[in-house]
Amino acid sequence: MKNEDYASLIEAHGIKPTANRIVVARTLAGASRPLSLSELERRIVSIDKSNVFRALTLFREHHLVHAIADGGGVRYELCHSHDHDHDDDTHAHFFCERCRRTFCLDNTAIPAIALPKGYTMTTATFLVKGICADCQRA
Repeated sequence: MKNEDYASLIEAHGIKPTANRIVVARTLAGASRPLSLSELERRIVSIDKSNVFRALTLFREHHLVHAIADGGGVRYELCHSHDHDHDDDTHAHFFCERCRRTFCLDNTAIPAIALPKGYTMTTATFLVKGICADCQRA
């Protein structure tokens, strides 16, 4: 994607695109898996840590990133939701207990949950833990 495409994606979620926000979005999009804040900061040396964190916070509020609490911390991934008010891109994740990385299971939907009367779901997280294929081979 070009910077203009990232700017359009950011704007579609109700956020003003800035150079820093475009860099954060581009870095998340280029990652092969969800990244922790420290992993993201190491990949983006041109932006200070507080600005990376502020961008992630804003992106999360507008459903542009998913935040996955995986037992090893919080990981972030670019959300492909089509609505900045509702997250329609939920999927399961896999956390490797050996290498401590988290992977998207894009084709594994989160199962439907029957909630008690009066409860309303806003988001759901489905996390599978185990040993990833790379660690199995090692």
